[in-house]
Amino acid sequence: MPLTVTGQRILLSGVDLSYGSHHVLRGLTLRVDAGEIYALLGSNGAGKSTTISTLLGFARPDGGTVLVGGHDPAAEPGKAREKIAYVPENVALYEHLTARENAAYLLALAKCHPDRAAIDEAFQATGLQEAAWDKRLGGFSKGMRQKVAIAIALLRDVPVLLLDEPSSGLDPRAIADFNRLVHDVARKGAAVLMVTHDLLSAADIADRIGFLEAGRIVDEAFAQGAERFDVRELHRKFTREVAAA
Repeated sequence: MPLTVTGQRILLSGVDLSYGSHHVLRGLTLRVDAGEIYALLGSNGAGKSTTISTLLGFARPDGGTVLVGGHDPAAEPGKAREKIAYVPENVALYEHLTARENAAYLLALAKCHPDRAAIDEAFQATGLQEAAWDKRLGGFSKGMRQKVAIAIALLRDVPVLLLDEPSSGLDPRAIADFNRLVHDVARKGAAVLMVTHDLLSAADIADRIGFLEAGRIVDEAFAQGAERFDVRELHRKFTREVAAA
């Protein structure tokens, strides 16, 4: 069902955050609108994970403005998280439960109760083989776990989708399926923020790419025309930012 809220869904404006004397975010400003896919690229230590933690309300900024669906995650973590579906790099699922049971249980915790057919449709869309749907997660590969987590996130049907290295562990065909799913989510009106160091994955899927260095956006690239991005130019920018970090 299409989402009805339009406009800005993710906003970070002038955000500063430090852990003791270590400055992680330095005036970070970033906006993602409804229907937009934004890829945030950066080297290790650039502030990608802290940006995600801030949007989830796990890290409290020292200054600046953070809004998710109009809510401050630090002041109203519950309301902000109701707007978010989050797929981490290392998926935490219940080993003793089947894929279907994981989906039903975790969605119920989020007050979402899709029927069996909807869960099956989501698994099929992510490319998870039907033979795995009723198997326990204990024997799943990382890629299979990622597909279960992506299916759960899609079933949330919320206005903000946060992705942390979402293609990690997926084979090329699964990545293509994943990209198609994310585009479908954006077309329905969700704002998608993908944090990654995979330049090619970002170029395949994003409407905008931001380069994060030392806790701030130092450059942006916009998809244009049939080719979308000049990958060589993106590579030059990315390697330049990594070298400067």
